[in-house]
Amino acid sequence: MILTSWLTLHWFDLLQTIGIVGGLFFTGWSLHLDTQTQRAANLLTLTSQHRDIWKILYSEPKLARVLEAKLDLSKNPVTDDEARFVGFLILHLNASYQAIKAGVLIKAEGLASDIQEFFALPIPKTVWEKMRHFYDADFMAFVEKTNKKANPDKGAD
Repeated sequence: MILTSWLTLHWFDLLQTIGIVGGLFFTGWSLHLDTQTQRAANLLTLTSQHRDIWKILYSEPKLARVLEAKLDLSKNPVTDDEARFVGFLILHLNASYQAIKAGVLIKAEGLASDIQEFFALPIPKTVWEKMRHFYDADFMAFVEKTNKKANPDKGAD
């Protein structure tokens, strides 16, 4: 009986409250779906850019040395084209890192091992050493930390 009289007096307030709470719920759900959609779009864009950069390597035979593990760079130093290509990859890695850090991209599972393998190669390692000071300290620390995990004795310098 008390409930019936309360509902009679406050039915409109109850309806408004249900509408507001429901509206907030659906707004939150919509934002969640938009975030997921945006992350997927960002991943597709980043993947497309990644593919475009690597296409350069496969279409330019003069860049084949970039992926060679055994090189004597004192006899045949890094060329401008090789440095430019590796620079594109570092810029791409920086953009990916910043997107992950900002939460607009999900971190790839194999990112650390990919970085370790790439910067273990002579040309990328040399180019990174020359270019690293152009990047913010947080990104430099990320790359250096990842590389130290692959080369624990590197920190003993």
